[in-house]
Amino acid sequence: MMTRRRFIKTGLNSVLSLLGISVAGLGYAKYIEPRLFTVRSETITSPRIAQPLDGFRILQFSDLHIGFHLDEERLEAIVSRINNYNVDMIVFTGDLFDDPSNLFHHTYERVASLLNSMKAPYGKFWIYGNHDHGGYGTEEVKSLMDRAGFTLLQNSSTLIKINEEELLLVGLDDALLGEPNLDLALQNQDQRPFTLLLCHEPDLADSVQHYPVDVMLAGHSHGGQIRLPFVGPLVTPPLAYTYTEGLYSIGTTGFQLYVSRGLGMTRLPYRFLCRPELTIHTLNYRDRLNS
Repeated sequence: MMTRRRFIKTGLNSVLSLLGISVAGLGYAKYIEPRLFTVRSETITSPRIAQPLDGFRILQFSDLHIGFHLDEERLEAIVSRINNYNVDMIVFTGDLFDDPSNLFHHTYERVASLLNSMKAPYGKFWIYGNHDHGGYGTEEVKSLMDRAGFTLLQNSSTLIKINEEELLLVGLDDALLGEPNLDLALQNQDQRPFTLLLCHEPDLADSVQHYPVDVMLAGHSHGGQIRLPFVGPLVTPPLAYTYTEGLYSIGTTGFQLYVSRGLGMTRLPYRFLCRPELTIHTLNYRDRLNS
């Protein structure tokens, strides 16, 4: 039979154990997991991908939020990792700095130099996220990305010629603080090749699916940063409520959405069961006769 003293002792030990687990969990979420960035490999398969595009690799990175627990040293490690993969194209889906107005000039120069060292034979492209427009950072961030050799797609598109075939790359302005216009971005594209859209906020996919777009790459959600088993993300930002991370097939037309968990953090300096990520998307030709 349990005595009163033993009951109190057992209860106290349980409380202390739970506190220890909580403290350890917070330590892991703040100091360890945010540095454990992973590389995810995704295959984009569609009957609209022409055979010359088969095997073309696109690396997506997103939501660095430099200045909020992601410094130049960590950025250097990320850039080095990216260059190790020798991909064909690099795309950045928004939110370079957490608050562009609070960064010193030398930080801009160092970040520009690091991003400029990224190499991709078919180009480097980017779109605005809401934090890029915030803090009066719109022109500052664009200037930095220009120096880094990245091409801005702001309600615009560009044709990428690959092995005598074409891929249409489209970019939207940010939906929260910008003025996205997909009609403008897709104008003058009567003969439409396989089309890849960069859009910061993933929930715009519900309207994008009605346009001639095959695949949309997004960020913004951070995967929720904190995810619990059987629950999923605890909190996601506006326009990232429905689609939070990973690959989705939407509608009946074959339209696909991929949402990156991003590399940085914002608001809370924690990641739990939601490692930061780079993603390599490989285009996969599918024989129309056998599909």
